[in-house]
Amino acid sequence: MKISTRGRYALRMMLDLAAYDTGVPVRVREIAKRQEISPKYMEQIIAVLTKAGFVKSIRGPQGGYCLARKPKEYVLGDILRLTEGSLAPVECLETGENPCSRAPSCATLIFWKELDEAIRSVVDKYTLEDLLRWQQEAGNHYII
Repeated sequence: MKISTRGRYALRMMLDLAAYDTGVPVRVREIAKRQEISPKYMEQIIAVLTKAGFVKSIRGPQGGYCLARKPKEYVLGDILRLTEGSLAPVECLETGENPCSRAPSCATLIFWKELDEAIRSVVDKYTLEDLLRWQQEAGNHYII
């Protein structure tokens, strides 16, 4: 499994919004500049985050974006699933019911299920607040 730039940048954008939360909306261009990411690409990602209700859009001359909830209320796995889709390592685990006719006798399915559980146990364990704390402990404003 490989997380795309879309998922990585979404985490960076959400972290930036949390780190620079002063009660004033933040413009995408500011985030893009700090994170050294194309503003055009950031606008595509923020649209997905806004549509899902993860961030709020404030219109007008003083407008921009801010988090819709507190950092501790954002599970990193939710952000990644929103931007990446399923995080399942194989297609047969993407839905609740395994559509594969070989599932009852599939020896590798045990391995894939355990890998899927391991991935979920990590991505669903941490929140945006954890990233914010780690960033502050590291003493920087960037995450890769």
